[in-house]
Amino acid sequence: MSRIEERFAALKREGRAGLVTYFTCGDPDAESFARILEGLPEAGADVIEVGIPFSDPMADGPAIQAASLRALRAGMNLKTVLAITKTFRTKDDTTPIVLMGYYNPIYSYGVDRFLVDAKAAGVDGLIVVDLPPEHDDELCLPAQKVGIDFIRLATPTTDDKRLPKVLSNTTGFLYYVAVAGVTGTKSAAAGAIDTAVTRLKKHTKLPVAVGFGIRTPEQAAAVARVADAAVVGSALVERVALSLDKDDKAKPDLVSAVLDDVHALSRGVKGARA
Repeated sequence: MSRIEERFAALKREGRAGLVTYFTCGDPDAESFARILEGLPEAGADVIEVGIPFSDPMADGPAIQAASLRALRAGMNLKTVLAITKTFRTKDDTTPIVLMGYYNPIYSYGVDRFLVDAKAAGVDGLIVVDLPPEHDDELCLPAQKVGIDFIRLATPTTDDKRLPKVLSNTTGFLYYVAVAGVTGTKSAAAGAIDTAVTRLKKHTKLPVAVGFGIRTPEQAAAVARVADAAVVGSALVERVALSLDKDDKAKPDLVSAVLDDVHALSRGVKGARA
């Protein structure tokens, strides 16, 4: 079993949903990010999404766009993303790491080289938002061949006709984007999420993680009652931004403030089915 499969199996045995956290790698700088990453498992993150900084993150809202620019200004690139991930893996061999981003940096790096290096760094899964199923030969199938899960997105506009195509080569878990639009701009009603997860479960045995628009422990708990995991990204990236000075440098309390927020979200998720 992959780390992702093992983690969701463990969550099922515990009778609870998981917390998936997203941060842009290298935001606001490599050292601060590495400290956040190292602290996430103890703070309650069950799966960690690491965003690959990109200059044109078209599916992301203002918060993650700004985080990508901060990381790029700090010198972050795909090589350093993998290096930071590899360092994390020397201290934690159980928490799944999913790289999330766009195909351009991977294509520029070289797909074959990237997959070799990602596997060596301990990457467990990929979410590449601009590669549809029609292009699975590009990255999805090669990734799975080396043992890296390829996680696909489903949205409110993914109807029953399209869904089987989306699911055809999806592994690890299915990421349900609860709202149409970019990240961090609005939230879906709990009833709509419940209906969507019920429909998705009729088509797949994969765990369903729900993200986009989850900002508070209460919202995370509401999702955790119906889905296999709640994904929180923009709200945590905004917490990073709130802990920067006027020059976009980390304040002394940045790491502790971010991890405190993760703790609160984790408590919400863990208490959802109590």
